[in-house]
Amino acid sequence: MKNRIFEKLKLEAKTYASSFNLTFYDHFSPELAYSREIFFDHPLVMRCAQDVIPFLHDDYGHGVEHCKKVAIEAGAIVMAEFFHSDANLCRHMVILAELCGLLHDICRLEPNHARESAELSRRILRDFPLSDSDKEMIYYAIASHEAFTPVSPPPGHLASLLSGALYDADKFRWGPDNFTTTLWEICDYQDWSLERIVEEFPKGIEIIRSISQTFRTNTGQIYGPEFIEAGLKIGNFIYQKLVILCSKGSV
Repeated sequence: MKNRIFEKLKLEAKTYASSFNLTFYDHFSPELAYSREIFFDHPLVMRCAQDVIPFLHDDYGHGVEHCKKVAIEAGAIVMAEFFHSDANLCRHMVILAELCGLLHDICRLEPNHARESAELSRRILRDFPLSDSDKEMIYYAIASHEAFTPVSPPPGHLASLLSGALYDADKFRWGPDNFTTTLWEICDYQDWSLERIVEEFPKGIEIIRSISQTFRTNTGQIYGPEFIEAGLKIGNFIYQKLVILCSKGSV
């Protein structure tokens, strides 16, 4: 009975989410298309994608699909933020951003998952044809992608760009994705009751709301709050339905 109700609510959340036209996707359609092309065609990205699959878990909505979205959108943010005239360097930074996106949650179930993921990324990338500087930038970006956690200064402006793009693409997922995917995977994994979900919901909403002011790149600061606002509207929509179901003792 509970699973059927959750499936119905998940479908309703997805339907409601489809009514939001997030401007990031319109304004950066060419950048997203280019980043997507690299994601599916570049040999280093394809190799990394195969290497990380055994380490990704869907239990908390941070599995393969999550990492793919983060990788592609981090690449697009890099392009949006890149003001150099060197097209080859820009392409290279997009590739690094996509590697970061694939690797950033490989230790998601560990207590200090950002730092642990960064350490494991070093071992995975050990034989990749990347410079020591590239690997250090990837390490820094992954180690620094956790919200509400102090980070050390970046080792240069390119590292700052890379870490900001990863952070912002990851936090875009705190919008609609939280209520179309993540919430339901947590509920399934934790086997939460309807009452427990209703109890925890307001606290989760406030955490999501607080993300809105943490975006790091100019692009993230402009477009990120729209993701969060859409997520909050979807969350409130679902929360009202959960309260009604709970009051009726539907589960």
